[in-house]
Amino acid sequence: MEHVEENGRAASPVVLASLGTAGVFEALTLLATQDKTVRAASPWQDDPYDVVVSLTQFTVPMLALVIALRLLAWRAPGGADRARQTVRAVGAMTALVGLTVVSEWAAVIAGTSAPVPGTWTSVLISGLVASSILTAVSAVLLVRWRRRWGPSGRWRYDWLGDAVFVCRRIPVLRRCAGPDAAAWARRRAMTVFVTLSTLAAAAVTIAQAVGERWTDPLLIAWFLIVVATSDLAFCVISNAVAGFIARPPRTRTRRIAEVSVVAGCVAISAATAFRDALWPLFGTGPLTSVPAMAALTLGAGLVTSVVTAALLLACLPRDPSSSGRRRFGAAALYWRRPGTHR
Repeated sequence: MEHVEENGRAASPVVLASLGTAGVFEALTLLATQDKTVRAASPWQDDPYDVVVSLTQFTVPMLALVIALRLLAWRAPGGADRARQTVRAVGAMTALVGLTVVSEWAAVIAGTSAPVPGTWTSVLISGLVASSILTAVSAVLLVRWRRRWGPSGRWRYDWLGDAVFVCRRIPVLRRCAGPDAAAWARRRAMTVFVTLSTLAAAAVTIAQAVGERWTDPLLIAWFLIVVATSDLAFCVISNAVAGFIARPPRTRTRRIAEVSVVAGCVAISAATAFRDALWPLFGTGPLTSVPAMAALTLGAGLVTSVVTAALLLACLPRDPSSSGRRRFGAAALYWRRPGTHR
């Protein structure tokens, strides 16, 4: 018990410092993307830099929110697992912030000039310096915590169990949040991820279409697919890192299908970010046609999914008792229901 409490106390400064870093980062990112005057002065408003910023301006606050909410169950049973999982989620959040900071510095170093340079450009670069320092501090704290406590062991608890723990203490949510609902979500985790990703993408797409006054149905549909696939990749990968939902064992075929889909989703985001650089390999002239852009980006995702599936079919053992996790990496990790070992 003393070890669990000490583990939680050691994790608290890491979690709080990273949440503070995420808060500063998000405030500066929203300023640079949502205010038209400031955005016009941003050195990283164009792709591929803007794709990274667009992804993290939504995923970082999502991670920060679930991390902050988990603090409500900080003293519930399973403190050791909770501390390790939360710090792993903090690590994922800090990595996303770091990726964005590196992308923004790349835009500055590359000499990408803003159409309307001025005072706001200097303000944004000053904010980038502050974000870089805070991110470095958070990363150092994470490394020190990991060295102290070592690699994670076998999970016996997950975030979904903590959500049920909290909801059971709220009269309005008590009836709909119970062990049966948690078990359903664990069995159908991929369905949950697809649903959440689609709903989030729909909200972002509607806001973008209204704000930019889009009228082309194909452009709107393409944007919806790009955002939904990036959100789905984020959900699955972050779940593999932090164990938000404990997943039961899956068949070889299902594991291959899921990893192939996630690889395709990542490829779509990458192709979207570097579409102008990739287009000369397949076409001529500037990439201005929506059908051509959709074919390039979604085609890249489809090809990546097929290639990934073929490679995994050839490499992943057919014997269910084989060590799939050793061959498959983080994407093959699974967690059983709380109270059992992996």
